[in-house]
Amino acid sequence: MQQKQGARTHTHTHTHTQKRHIHSVGELLYYASLSSPDKEKIAEMEEEITSPTNRRRRWWHLRQRWKMLGVFEINPEHEFFYLTSVIKEGMQAAIQSSMDSPIQETLTEEHFKAEETQTHTGFEMQTFAAPVFSKVRRSLDMSEAEYMSSICSVGCYLQFVSNSKSRADFFVTNDRRFFLKTQSEREVRFLLTNLHRYIEHLEKYPHSLLVRFLGVHRILVPGRLKKYFLVMQSVFYPDERIKSRYDIKGCEVGRWTDPETEGQHIIKILKDNNFKGQHIELGGEKSWFERQVEVDTAFLRSLNVLDYSLLLGHQPLHRDEQDRKHSLANLVIRTKKSLHFDEHESGVPLLKPPTDCNDGSTRPQPSSEEIPLQEIRHPVRSDSELRDFHEHHRRLLPDAKNAVHVIDGPQLRYFVGIIDIFTVYGCRKRLENLWKRLRYPGRAFSTVSPNKYCQRFCRWIQEHTE
Repeated sequence: MQQKQGARTHTHTHTHTQKRHIHSVGELLYYASLSSPDKEKIAEMEEEITSPTNRRRRWWHLRQRWKMLGVFEINPEHEFFYLTSVIKEGMQAAIQSSMDSPIQETLTEEHFKAEETQTHTGFEMQTFAAPVFSKVRRSLDMSEAEYMSSICSVGCYLQFVSNSKSRADFFVTNDRRFFLKTQSEREVRFLLTNLHRYIEHLEKYPHSLLVRFLGVHRILVPGRLKKYFLVMQSVFYPDERIKSRYDIKGCEVGRWTDPETEGQHIIKILKDNNFKGQHIELGGEKSWFERQVEVDTAFLRSLNVLDYSLLLGHQPLHRDEQDRKHSLANLVIRTKKSLHFDEHESGVPLLKPPTDCNDGSTRPQPSSEEIPLQEIRHPVRSDSELRDFHEHHRRLLPDAKNAVHVIDGPQLRYFVGIIDIFTVYGCRKRLENLWKRLRYPGRAFSTVSPNKYCQRFCRWIQEHTE
């Protein structure tokens, strides 16, 4: 079982864990660690598939659908089964360590630099900045028990095969809620170096469209493999009714995917040129969406980053969803959810309109669907900053688990997220820019300066949003 050997430093903990037989020992460790309420919650989550007949029927249908979409179950015969097995075992211990640690509401430099190494039979698992990512998960209204239930479930991970040019390996949790993506050490170090700025941005703009990173880890099997990987919230969740998915960069060169290709078991991620003639129809959310894209891309520009993408998917809203989202009761509930409102931390009434400014000007009065959001646990140093914050936060989160990546328009529910934020405009990209200028004169390609990339990206959003 698991025995703690003591800590080398205050940030390094070594844990010896006996290797599980498939998943059974890991599951015993997991359930043994939970409190009674958490066990009851997990039981409720799995109750609907406990019947053998229902389970067999469910798995058969899921496997057929996965094969058609290019999502393959990583079973014992799969080339990545060993890797995903040790990832699961390591993640279980890492999340358990987070559950056993005190909750950190105020982050320090030590939390951002923390590295925890846990030694298991045959491999090591290293976790970076665990308190920081634990706080990100809490900001998404996600408990550690819920996170562990998904990441360390009995069901196998799924391999996601897309038409992306990335050399990274993509794994999806069995419930398709989280992505695990292998990254280079350089990319991981870039994220950790800028993690403080990333967290500050999310705290200032809690409805930011940037992908939510939930963990950074490294698996080391001596003499066999070393893999860095990130855990991310899936933008396309839940994906049962999503029919079309797009990867948008705001340019034209190489931005077409043949949607009719047969014989390739992959999810078709369409691109900019496939979106011609279409629009993102958001109605009253249009101005908020455009402004948030401007804010997020300005942040990426400050990091000297380019080549990021807007993931975009959509599905029709059910009639009851269209009716319910306009009701006052649901409006208040969703506003509270988006605020994480705590009356003990703020004396400002939830639905109170903004008051007049000290300079005599009047802040915009919200409509019934535009309730200004308050900044929680983020110091506002001036009245102009407060006005700026309210101006950029007039969005009501849908009643969905993946709310920060979901925007409801009049007829469609859109899934949106800005991903791939690790490409720095260094010497290599500058040379690539020079070559493409000669190769594609007068055409729009992706490798341009961060400033130009940001401007073009925002212009595409403005031209394609109604």
